[in-house]
Amino acid sequence: MFTVAALYHFATFEDPSALRVPLLDLCNTQGIKGTLLLAQEGINGTIAGTRSGIDAVIACVRGLPGCAGLDVKFSNAAEMPFHRMKVRLKKEIVTLGVPGVDPVGKVGRYVEAPEWNALISDPDTIIIDTRNDYEVAIGTFRGALDPKTKSFREFPNWFREHRAEFG
Repeated sequence: MFTVAALYHFATFEDPSALRVPLLDLCNTQGIKGTLLLAQEGINGTIAGTRSGIDAVIACVRGLPGCAGLDVKFSNAAEMPFHRMKVRLKKEIVTLGVPGVDPVGKVGRYVEAPEWNALISDPDTIIIDTRNDYEVAIGTFRGALDPKTKSFREFPNWFREHRAEFG
């Protein structure tokens, strides 16, 4: 049985290229496979391996500047889902393609589950499901608007075109 960890965290990395080789070496040493993306705005990826190997990598990432609060989603796989390990340098960890966006400095407010349920039950709340078309087809929140985007990168243009509809 393999542990799969899906993770992302917005943090400011002054020199993400300096993190690449140490992370790749740790993953290889631990027998971890998958992909990690590094950018000045943080880290994103999905990796798989033994639970102890995954724990070692997660501990390392949480030790990076601004990453103590790293959120990780765990699942299991009967077979190794990845063929190799890649640590890639990117301009963005979540491709938006909008210059000047600061996902570390300009953020919304985190909402706990009970407050979220009340928020989405409020008829004045507008929910836009920004996931890709495949993910939305699997399931979405009741009443959520589907912008019918093929990727998250298409969302900023969609929003610019429809912004007036939201008052």
